[in-house]
Amino acid sequence: MSIRENLEAIRAEIDAAARETGRTGADITLVGASKMNDAAACQETIAAGIDALGENRVQEMTAKLAEDAYRGAPLHFIGHLQRNKIKYLVGCGVDLIESVDSVELLRDIDARARKLGVTQDVLIEVNIAGELSKSGVEPEKLEELLNYAAELAAVRVRGLMSIPPISEKPGANRPYFARMNELFVDIGRKKYDNTSMDLLSMGMSGDFEDAIAEGANMVRVGSAIFGARDYGAKH
Repeated sequence: MSIRENLEAIRAEIDAAARETGRTGADITLVGASKMNDAAACQETIAAGIDALGENRVQEMTAKLAEDAYRGAPLHFIGHLQRNKIKYLVGCGVDLIESVDSVELLRDIDARARKLGVTQDVLIEVNIAGELSKSGVEPEKLEELLNYAAELAAVRVRGLMSIPPISEKPGANRPYFARMNELFVDIGRKKYDNTSMDLLSMGMSGDFEDAIAEGANMVRVGSAIFGARDYGAKH
């Protein structure tokens, strides 16, 4: 199947899952995880109507920016972010950084954004399952980050992101998604300064329907759109 056909099929699945929660597919932002896909594939996906594209690797993203790969769609950074790479994201065409998980990252993003005279939208990444191999702030430390963000001039927290454990069993991640939604709703009620809880990014190719069922309004889908990645190829 083509990228357009894959995208149409995913849209239908998203719409069906959303309707089970009283929403529609129009309420769900679909981010195409375009890691290891070239500029032509990105442009094909944008032409097919993707809502946004998301990149995991700064070097790959920078190379594709130079090729105008993302023209016509918002660009998200969805991978682990090192502080020394912030200069390649802030003010460089990245609309949303989904993977902020420390006071240090918030501080450095704010400093860079203030220097450039821009405001950078971010999501706070939460390590909802406490996996040592994954990035993300512990749920218990989320309040600390939000209190810090409340004092920043050039960073705007738009919501939360999470990547639960890999599972082959259908529905296995629903408890993690449900817990994320609880955090999302609770933070929204507390009304932290400089924080608008309007984006809950969770769910990928294998579990986005479960994520939507538990409240996600943004999903990150890669292989189901672009096809299986060839990790043996050079990029």
